Amino acid sequence: MRPPLHILVVNGIKVHRPVFVLGAPHSGTDLLARALKRSPGFHVTMGKSAVAHVVYAFARKPSIIVRNGGDGASRVLRDALAQSWQVGPGTCGECTAACREAGGITGSGPCLPAGPPARFGDASPDLLYSAPALLRAFPDARFVQLIRDGRDTAADMMADPACLAWFRPGMLSEETEFPNPFLGVNKEEHRDRWKDMPAAGKCALRWRSAVRLSAELRRLLPPEQLLTLRYENLAASPVAAMSSVSDFLQARVSAVPLYGPAARPGTWRARLSATDAGWVEKVARDELGRLGYL
Repeated sequence: MRPPLHILVVNGIKVHRPVFVLGAPHSGTDLLARALKRSPGFHVTMGKSAVAHVVYAFARKPSIIVRNGGDGASRVLRDALAQSWQVGPGTCGECTAACREAGGITGSGPCLPAGPPARFGDASPDLLYSAPALLRAFPDARFVQLIRDGRDTAADMMADPACLAWFRPGMLSEETEFPNPFLGVNKEEHRDRWKDMPAAGKCALRWRSAVRLSAELRRLLPPEQLLTLRYENLAASPVAAMSSVSDFLQARVSAVPLYGPAARPGTWRARLSATDAGWVEKVARDELGRLGYL
């Protein structure tokens, strides 16, 4: 049985069918956020502190989401998003550089379309791990998830200091819960093995865990609530990809912001050493094969 629909009002506007963009790190969620943010009627945030603090708390301790039937987690997340979506003097100054760039903002003004927004959304990094709480907080939500070749995502993760920061040995402390989807470690006895693994293997574990969560969402959610996109299709055919997003969201989403920023698929061949590529393919072989990347 679905949780009751809660009415959330932000800046005098009722939040209806919010849009959440999900995916593994560097899977293309930022590109879709760019397209949404620059389309008429959308107010989409990315990585604002109110949401990021909650998302990473849930990611590191997944049990928070299921305590008390999930009601507490959904309330906390709903309140964080309500704060993130507020628009007023100075509120956009709290936005991350990535959020402002995605919105095409170079000055100090808000990254909003002309007129009041009709749809709200969020594309914060690692939002995928909060999907159950999002669904409980917003039962009418729409989810768009991105899937990308794990070798390309690993190459990008290894070049991203923010991603590599999660791979410090101390991240698996004595308080860590298992299984831990965020780091991709399923059992406590794998803790030492994870600590000794090179960065490429840890990136592969994160990607493998993320695509497993994405597959689970496809089993749980009906087609009218979840759309899955391939990064490779988005990069090769932006118009076709955004046409499917527009149909899914029943709103016009422009493909224009996607021209230029998308990296060509397959760059991992030049960016990963043979050893690193071997680690990714060893750790994530089943998922790479299931998704047609091997």
